[in-house]
Amino acid sequence: MKFNKKYILAAFTSIALILTGCTDKFADINDSEHGFSDEDLTQDFNHVKSLYEPMINNVYTYDPPWVTQLQQNLIGDVYSGFMMPPTPFAGNINNMTYALVDGWNGFPWSTAYSNIMTNALRVYQRTAEETNSPFYAWSLILKVEAMHRVSDIYGPIVYSEFGTEEATIPYDSQKDVYYKFFDELKTAVDILTTAVDAGDASVLGGTDFTAYAGDYASWVKFANSLRLRLAIRIAKVDPSKAQTEAEAAVAHSLGVIEANSGSAIAVSAKYMHPLITINSAWGDVRMGAPMESILTGYSDPRLPVYFNTSDIDPGNYKGIRNGIDIAAKSDYVVFSPLGSVIETNEVTWMPAAEVHFLRAEGALRGWSMGGTAQGFYESGIAESFAQHGAGDATDYIANSSSTANAYVDPVNSANNVDVGSDYLSTATIAWDESAEDEIKLEKIITQKWIALFPDGQEAWSEFRRTGYPTLFPVMVNNSGGAISTEDFIRRVNFVASEYANNPSGVATGVTHLGGADNGGTRLWWDTGGGNF
Repeated sequence: MKFNKKYILAAFTSIALILTGCTDKFADINDSEHGFSDEDLTQDFNHVKSLYEPMINNVYTYDPPWVTQLQQNLIGDVYSGFMMPPTPFAGNINNMTYALVDGWNGFPWSTAYSNIMTNALRVYQRTAEETNSPFYAWSLILKVEAMHRVSDIYGPIVYSEFGTEEATIPYDSQKDVYYKFFDELKTAVDILTTAVDAGDASVLGGTDFTAYAGDYASWVKFANSLRLRLAIRIAKVDPSKAQTEAEAAVAHSLGVIEANSGSAIAVSAKYMHPLITINSAWGDVRMGAPMESILTGYSDPRLPVYFNTSDIDPGNYKGIRNGIDIAAKSDYVVFSPLGSVIETNEVTWMPAAEVHFLRAEGALRGWSMGGTAQGFYESGIAESFAQHGAGDATDYIANSSSTANAYVDPVNSANNVDVGSDYLSTATIAWDESAEDEIKLEKIITQKWIALFPDGQEAWSEFRRTGYPTLFPVMVNNSGGAISTEDFIRRVNFVASEYANNPSGVATGVTHLGGADNGGTRLWWDTGGGNF
């Protein structure tokens, strides 16, 4: 990790100015940029257009890469089992070994509030008299896409009270935040659907730096798909609400994402995927051991797209087990680097395959999803294969015998995971309609986990919710007992800046959390136990 002290100081200074008490002193937030009046700027929507690029570019930060590393790579990417750094940061006492680093873990929060929430608030203020503004609808979708990821890291967050000038900014419970997400997505969908039905020309073109290029119908499908994702997320804790939201999303006249051409993808004209720098220039990320175990066990054709072969075992793929004792970076940097999947200027927020797997789970739960669990499961695999140019998926889908391979660490055999271990997945690929629902769900989530790569944040959330796929526990646990090795890490602590600047507010967050503010406390939707 290339920590530039000047950049870090500048970032924290900027963030402190923007986020004192998270939302303190927003009286001037609506001041026009560059000295122009709002009246001057409202022509051709220029009063809001400039607000969208920072939102789009920071759902998953494009630049600088060190922010991405702290925003996601050293949290969700690792905890999902997707990746693992070969670098023993801070003498190996760091996030990977459950010694949560406050200076790292504030970045998902600060990045989202300074780039997403602040700009979404400006959009709201500047379109307050335009109740059917497509720009307002668009900002809601972007806000939910970014902030559900933040809530899924910390739990309760500042949301409904964001932008107030009170000394204390209270947190919303995660349940209340999710209900607000659903309301906002419905509002956005209603506005944009009305515009589509009326045949209105899009006003978003030239401002929309995503694959949708301003197309209203595409944004509606993404919003519905996002609504479906969040509905599935709460399926265990709030099943009635989950079913209502999921079925409404699928039944909408414009529907959900179905094909790769409709995937939600940010596209940058300025930057390449930040993992390129983290992976290649810095050598700070490598394949995770569960990825090696599952993908090699399945002889998965996506493997050479996701990763390159290793130098420690030439011609073969080798992943690093999470949370191990690393004496020197040189020991593990020779394991498999990330592959061509990151060699792009695109960041995928939601692949079409994920939506198929969401519908598969919904159908498995008896919800009206427009098809069967098996049908959506198999089409999800096929869509992922097509996305990555992995060829025909027919034989793979029919494979009823392959399971995860045992894991061997050529540097330290203490990290091995042998056949028969409780931490070695036994899930097969082929659908078995006679199997128990829990077994069927394990197949769905395991394949969704593969298809989500490299978005470790979403994969980590699904692992916490369902327990799938089977991952390897850490070998070194420096949490001092706060995080169970067997139960894995469940969340990240509230940020240090909030304790310093909004202490009464963060106290409401701890109350909503219902447990200690540490990585061992489960979120609202993370109920544990069986899935049915």
